[in-house]
Amino acid sequence: MKHPDQYRGRQVVVLGLAKSGVQVAKTLHKHGAVVTANDKKEREQCPEASELEALGISVVCGGHPDDLIHEDVALVVKNPGIPYTVAPVAKALELGIDVVTEVEIAYLLTHAPIIGITGSNGKTTTTTWIGKMLESAGLHPIVAGNIGTPLCQAAEDASTEEWLVAELSSFQLKGTQDFRPAIACLLNVAETHLDYHGSMEDYITSKAKLFANQHETDTAVINWDDPVCRKLIPDIRAKLFPFSLTEVLDMESVYVRPSYVRGQDDELVRSIVYRDSEGNERKIVDVHEIALPGRFNVGNALAAIAASIAAGAAPEALVQPLRTFRGVEHRLEYVEEKQGVAYYNNSKATNSKATIMALGALKAPIVLIAGGLDRGSDYMELVPFLKGKVKALVVMGQTKEKIAHVARLAGLSDIVVVDTEDSAAETLRTALKEASSLAVSGDVVLLSPACASWDMFKSYEERGRIFKEAVHTL
Repeated sequence: MKHPDQYRGRQVVVLGLAKSGVQVAKTLHKHGAVVTANDKKEREQCPEASELEALGISVVCGGHPDDLIHEDVALVVKNPGIPYTVAPVAKALELGIDVVTEVEIAYLLTHAPIIGITGSNGKTTTTTWIGKMLESAGLHPIVAGNIGTPLCQAAEDASTEEWLVAELSSFQLKGTQDFRPAIACLLNVAETHLDYHGSMEDYITSKAKLFANQHETDTAVINWDDPVCRKLIPDIRAKLFPFSLTEVLDMESVYVRPSYVRGQDDELVRSIVYRDSEGNERKIVDVHEIALPGRFNVGNALAAIAASIAAGAAPEALVQPLRTFRGVEHRLEYVEEKQGVAYYNNSKATNSKATIMALGALKAPIVLIAGGLDRGSDYMELVPFLKGKVKALVVMGQTKEKIAHVARLAGLSDIVVVDTEDSAAETLRTALKEASSLAVSGDVVLLSPACASWDMFKSYEERGRIFKEAVHTL
């Protein structure tokens, strides 16, 4: 697509009045485009409409009019979550109109180098961690994207002396054309969002767009242990900078090296090591020093280290953030201990892989609260991880019977299906009370749904906040 300046006087349609949609409408309007912002929600559900209209932006709420998209429209910018099957998007594509997400606009506007981070799990944790590492190294990060601040807003404010650190979803990346991060980081790929993408092939292709426009002078940070990530390597033109939990790699990389410390008892110590392009190794920290629990967070740490070093951070500057960063809300977040039972909020676990990671991170017996939106998964991959790890299960939402069935296959006998006509909040409170009654001192009650939240809640954040409030008032 063209630079936003080249849409001056031309008609642009922005679909969706979420935070990013409002910002991109303002941005394109400021650059001279004739912007129409559209949302299917009714006017009273679009509080942002008045703000946009005050700027001279046309706003249409309450549906998608048939004449919204026509041959004189030069560009459509859609909210990432809007499917490509929705009528105005399908019509735009039929007419040959560019359809992009806000990420594309931000890239064309910014003068700052971009670190783009994507993956099925761990994006927010890794993005935040990279921001803290770059701060520690004096490299001036601006953390934005799918994590909070709209990328367009951050892009226009960023200078060439700063790094734009952007969390990116597959939805956002699918709507890019020229987007080119200086450093691209792919954490992992698991089966998720198939209701949106339609197939794993489309999902993987969308993730891979992170690397599509990179040059040989750019850097691709990639998970060497993930077979899907490995398959993408032959098509990546950028300089490869892999990370691995399981292999000592013979290239510039970050990995875990096990070694024995000789003493009264030989002790196996696992250390995070950076290997430079000349083959020199430098230990950064021992794995046990990382503040965040769980093997998967060691993987997130490796990715953050690789991206930060690629951006110019000195390895020694990364030690303190590794030792002190304690995570992000709703990601295996410790809430409180009551009567010897520890409560954890992992509401961001919107797929089975994320729940499996959480189960592996906790050592105590677990009473698991799971269930939510049914996206067609069978959840069978949970079976081996429920055995011996989860002592009881409480399920709710559209997938409650599916997950209960999987738990029975895993040999669980304490299974509570919460099936009420109460509000979503009250249903979650009931699930928490059931879980608490099944837990004893020394156990963990873990909210880790393995499902998206939209069958009951507006977002995983809302689900997590209600859970935490309910824990505090038990």
